[in-house]
Amino acid sequence: MKVVLQRTKKSSVSVNGEIVGQIESGLTLLVGITHEDKSEDVTYVADKIINLRIFEDVDGKMNHSLLDVRGQILSISQFTLYGDCKKGRRPNFMNAAKPDLAKELYDQFNDELRSKGIDVQTGEFGAMMEVSLVNDGPVTLIVESR
Repeated sequence: MKVVLQRTKKSSVSVNGEIVGQIESGLTLLVGITHEDKSEDVTYVADKIINLRIFEDVDGKMNHSLLDVRGQILSISQFTLYGDCKKGRRPNFMNAAKPDLAKELYDQFNDELRSKGIDVQTGEFGAMMEVSLVNDGPVTLIVESR
């Protein structure tokens, strides 16, 4: 499992011109699932993300987690995170999970975050989406399960 995490002041995701998910302050996540991922990967990544100390304290140091600041999450499924661009000019997506497995684990991931008290908004799995965000910092990290 691979997640590109961005600390954001606000973000939204639209499908066919309609906003389907939006948050104010928190994290925007681009979530990739590979065919090797299991429930344990979901639990590990969810726990890691909500406890990362990447929000500033009163001294401007990154000492607070998403839980500490009561931030929100906008979670967007993105199989292209497992695109392999090493050969040729067209990415190879063989490492991305098949849609059935990916959707199951993506839904489990979002449920896991919600079970920790996080307000989680999502895009629409498998849809063409437009994502808008204001990156705060900028702070962008990659969290992986393996």
